[in-house]
Amino acid sequence: MSKLPLSILLVEDHLAIARQVLDFLDGLRWQTDHAGTGALAVQLATRNSYDVVLLDLNLPDMDGLQVCRAIKAAAPSNVPILMLTARDAYEDKARCFRDGADDYLTKPFDLREVALRCEALARRQQLHVHQEMRVGPFTLQTRAGRALYGDAPLPLTQTGFKILLLLCREYPHAVSRSALLQQLWGSQPPDSDALKSHIYALRKQLELLGGVGAAGMLVTIPQLGYRLAFDAAASP
Repeated sequence: MSKLPLSILLVEDHLAIARQVLDFLDGLRWQTDHAGTGALAVQLATRNSYDVVLLDLNLPDMDGLQVCRAIKAAAPSNVPILMLTARDAYEDKARCFRDGADDYLTKPFDLREVALRCEALARRQQLHVHQEMRVGPFTLQTRAGRALYGDAPLPLTQTGFKILLLLCREYPHAVSRSALLQQLWGSQPPDSDALKSHIYALRKQLELLGGVGAAGMLVTIPQLGYRLAFDAAASP
């Protein structure tokens, strides 16, 4: 399975099916959100960033194809969409792909295959993401999960790397605490101080490499979250 847990949005109004899928993906330590309506699915997909959306075609308030089009039009990234449906006619599959679906799986399905297809879609999406990002003194090798401060390796946990990556992607803007919690752990963070602990550890690693000035590049915004701020004195 994936080295890093995937972030999945499941859109399914049948509660028994939703529970089976969510329990299976939770067992893989993937981060999962659930929407039972099309409106909630569009709201979540446009507010958060997911690796894959699992989308049922038959929803109580909107047709799944409408949801697919809305997500593709408004989501913050071109998130892959895997359709889950009992419709297996060629015409149904053709409509799904024409309306933006990236893959299609008919019910009943093997949950192991759902996971494999999610991984394949997430890998395919990563091919369109820059493998190296440079922001200020940082170089982030996104595929390898490796960070440099100047020319020096920056030893980070997986969570620390993801925090730095999220901050670099949004630079010079702040990232809210709620957005960081959602991206790192979904709707169930380990405890209320988990994010603070990881931010503290990231600052300590920066201080060890670059001194107090480097640690000061990770700025706390009261009542909001965190952002990166660079100046000449903090450069390595």
